[in-house]
This record gives sequence, C-alpha cells and structure tokens, in this order.
Amino acid sequence: MTTESALREYVEQYLPEDDVHLAARARGQELGCVPIGAGGGAALRFLATALQARAVVEVGTGAGTSGLYLLAGMPKSGILTSIDVASEHQRAAREAYAAAGISPSRTRLIMGKALEVLPRLTDAAYDLVFVDAYKPEYPQYLEHGVRMLRPGGVIAFDNVLWHGAVVDPAKRDESTQAMRDIARLVKEDSRLVPVILPLGDGLLVAARKP
Repeated sequence: MTTESALREYVEQYLPEDDVHLAARARGQELGCVPIGAGGGAALRFLATALQARAVVEVGTGAGTSGLYLLAGMPKSGILTSIDVASEHQRAAREAYAAAGISPSRTRLIMGKALEVLPRLTDAAYDLVFVDAYKPEYPQYLEHGVRMLRPGGVIAFDNVLWHGAVVDPAKRDESTQAMRDIARLVKEDSRLVPVILPLGDGLLVAARKP
C-alpha cells in the first residue's frame, strides 16, 4: 500500500460507521446506487451541524446512507427533503431511517425526476442542498440549488473527481465532462465561495454569499 492510499484509508476510516450505516451501505450496493463514502458522509454531518440546518434538500436518495449522515447533523426539528426516481431506493432509505430511530415526520421523500421536482421547491428556503444523482444533470441542478439556498447556505456535489477521470484529457464521456463543468461553473459563480474536499470521490462544497 502506498503512503497516499494509506492516508486516504486513514481519513475514510477516521470515524467508523455503525451497523445502521453499514446496513444501508450494503443495501445501496445491492441496488446499484453507490453511496457516499464514510469520509464524505462525515463531512455532510459536519456541514449540517455547523449550519444548524433545519431544511435540507437531497438530490438522489439512494438507500439512505447520505440521509442518515445529514439527519444526524440536523436539529431534531429539521426536515430532510429527498428526491429520487426509484421507488425501491426510497423504500430502502425508509428502512435505514427506521433502523436509526428517525421519526417519519423528519423526512419528505419525493419520487420523481429532480429537474421536474426542484422547480417546485421554494426560493431561499433551505440551509443545505446535497447532490448525488444523475451526473450529466449536475450543471442543471446547480442553478436550482443556488436559488433554493438561503444566504450563508451550502450546496454540495459528490463524485466531482469522478475516479480521477477529470484530470485525464483523454476522458471525454458525458459524465466526466459534466464533473469538469460543475467544478468550473461553481468556481465562476460570483454568488458562491467554493472548495473541493478530496474525500472519497471528491466533494465540491460551496457557500452562498450573504
């Protein structure tokens, strides 16, 4: 094992996951929706805690792994709105939330295409928006996400390093190009203050300026 890979493993395992998280992660793998890594999940929990996020939107429910992290950082009165196109994903997420003892009143799961659901969500009403869904649509999610954020709110995109493909000029597929585009668009957006966190497959985080 190289020093780089050892350091990456150290970071990812810094905060071990409990049985509820591990079970949700396993269900996600079975369903083919790869969840955010433990390091990225810990970052989401940190952000939700630091923001005291009472209203959070998640684009891509998956099997509930990221939702568990977000809800763990939110106040007990906080509500997570999570969007996914697959009913089986949301069933798995409900199972994960129930196993964690999370009240159903704290989650609002919406089944549908994100680009059809997001326009219906309220402007400047959310503290945190997390995106881990269909990669080619990331640039389109950005504008909706920023519109929905309150001043000082944060938007986060998972997988922005895309397994290292973003730095390989030979990689020109749609998903890789979308990851390059979202990084550029966030960096150029005068409303945002961004940073890429090299956790897992890369977490791009940006705060909306007051």
